[in-house]
Amino acid sequence: MRKLLCALYSALAYVLFLGVFLYAVGFVENLIVPKSIDSGASGPVALSLLIDAALLLLFAVQHSVMARAGFKRLWTRVVPAEIERSTYVVFASLALALVCWQWRPLPQPVWSIEEPIAAKALLALSWSGWGMVLLSTFLISHFHLFGLSQGFARLLGRRLPQPQFVTPFVYRWIRHPLYAGFILAFWATPHMSLGHLFFAVATTGYIFVGIWLEERDLTAYFGDRYRQYRATVGSLVPRVRLAAPRKPVVR
Repeated sequence: MRKLLCALYSALAYVLFLGVFLYAVGFVENLIVPKSIDSGASGPVALSLLIDAALLLLFAVQHSVMARAGFKRLWTRVVPAEIERSTYVVFASLALALVCWQWRPLPQPVWSIEEPIAAKALLALSWSGWGMVLLSTFLISHFHLFGLSQGFARLLGRRLPQPQFVTPFVYRWIRHPLYAGFILAFWATPHMSLGHLFFAVATTGYIFVGIWLEERDLTAYFGDRYRQYRATVGSLVPRVRLAAPRKPVVR
């Protein structure tokens, strides 16, 4: 019964994540959803910025603290290890849902690009960012990342493999394509409002903090192998290597 309940819990956590994530895409893109980043009644700028900052800070703290190894060791004394990741996904999804629900819009325009080709190019760039996010999760095991593999492991009689250091496809050129995709998705817009700009700046700042925390954990786990990877592969953009000038040959 415990195996079945854990599997069911993981499946429900994944469905919750999927629904909230798809809503968040529409929220950022101002598309389809009833409340987007620029919709709704606007209030005083200072108060709106304070509320939005508090929402993003809550998401950042939850996302970072619950992902740390020390917290996981304590947390698994309360929550079964096989659903620890799914529980993390539940809390992260609820924090993101709260951001979308309580966000205070600041519709004051920062830039607006009306030229059709340029506007479409920016939208295409933004959607390519979301595509990179999705692709990155599958390259590093999508179902393990969101807790399904762990939740179903015992029910299916499988033993989860130990984490392996691999660099599939785009990971050969950049270390954090998932984060790079988010940055593209958040910044590439033909119509940038003050609220959207604040969201983009704050989330990009948090991404750099997340990269620092994640790389610290990866270095502690994989050691010199990850240090060498970090030294040769760019973080968010491919690293350009300039060929050393050849020495003249004296004959």
